[in-house]
Amino acid sequence: MAKHNAFYAQSGGVTAVINASACGVIEACRRHSDSIGKVYAGHNGIIGALTEDLIDVSQESDESIAALRHTPGGAFGSCRYKLKDIESHRVQYERLIEVFKAHDIRYFFYNGGGDSADTCLKVSQLSEKMGYPLTAIHVPKTVDNDLPITDNSPGFGSVAKYIATSTLEASLDIASMCATSTKVFVLEVMGRHAGWIAAAGGLAGQGEGEPPHLVIFPEVAFDRRKVMERVEYAVKNYGYCVIVVSEGARYEDGTFLADSGNTDAFGHRQLGGVAPTLAGMVKQDLGYKYHWAVADYLQRAARHLASRTDVEQAYAVGERAVELAVAGENSRMPAIKRVSDNPYRWEIESAPLAEVANREKFMPPDYISEDGFSITDACRAYLSPLIQGEDFPPFENGLPKVAHLKLARVEKRLPEFTI
Repeated sequence: MAKHNAFYAQSGGVTAVINASACGVIEACRRHSDSIGKVYAGHNGIIGALTEDLIDVSQESDESIAALRHTPGGAFGSCRYKLKDIESHRVQYERLIEVFKAHDIRYFFYNGGGDSADTCLKVSQLSEKMGYPLTAIHVPKTVDNDLPITDNSPGFGSVAKYIATSTLEASLDIASMCATSTKVFVLEVMGRHAGWIAAAGGLAGQGEGEPPHLVIFPEVAFDRRKVMERVEYAVKNYGYCVIVVSEGARYEDGTFLADSGNTDAFGHRQLGGVAPTLAGMVKQDLGYKYHWAVADYLQRAARHLASRTDVEQAYAVGERAVELAVAGENSRMPAIKRVSDNPYRWEIESAPLAEVANREKFMPPDYISEDGFSITDACRAYLSPLIQGEDFPPFENGLPKVAHLKLARVEKRLPEFTI
């Protein structure tokens, strides 16, 4: 059997476990050396393919690749760069095929979220039209947990564990000082359109009066009066109030509480900090002393607190992506299927990219309490297995050890290309 090379790239915001998926892809490719030759990685994601800035992964040792499993960030560089429709931007898609031809790349593994799934699908479609045999497999990743079909998205479980833990720990801090100091604490978490991460904060409390006292979801229209009433109730009855709010919290008309007025490279509205906005409302309406925090990059980089379930699933989808490709499947995504909640069991199935690209999965109504401010038992049953288990990285001199790669570049064979 003739051997051909593979291309792997990371896309969009990284996660604590995206490199575990990279490890799964690369180690699986090495095991399938009878059909896959070299593995190239795109430096800074799909931009690396467009500019022919390729990394020769074969130069990395087995030990360095294995270390990716416990290294956060994006080891090969990621990017927020969305390829638009083929008709108006055909030259970019053709450039990708030209680069793949020049380096005998017949396997394309794209590790990202919904926009990446769309790119992967379009590249697959164009390669077929151009008569170039390319197997394109999307490797799922997103902290937002909003990819369809898959039960959950690799990267989410670790963020959920971090946010639930941070909510619990910060709540103890606030509770210990509320008699004479801070009354209200606001924690802002990621989640532009879907409230999955905010919901994870709800795992910190188990019963009546336990924080968080409010979870604010993008799926529930923000009503300032009702929110302030709930804050007042918590302070009067429990002495303090802890709020977990999604960055995508919005009013009835769809306006974000914290819209900065700008858009990112994917065309998404950039959000300017809902925590200080909400804290300001508390001060103005109720006069309580407050503190706020934005989890920001910390929540998606916290590999030291990663969920073991998440790490295992991230590796598994990377590994299965290669197995699907070698088996001849194309335009597919390895998706996680939940078999049971208790005991928690899962497996990997193959999903068509056409049913994944440009679609979002929101919080189901039965996961949000009737008053709109907390999670239900059904949501807790869904979330709890995803944060189970610890997978601590090795430590050295008190700090986590991470992978250090050579990132050796491949010699260019084509003219320069400007994006």
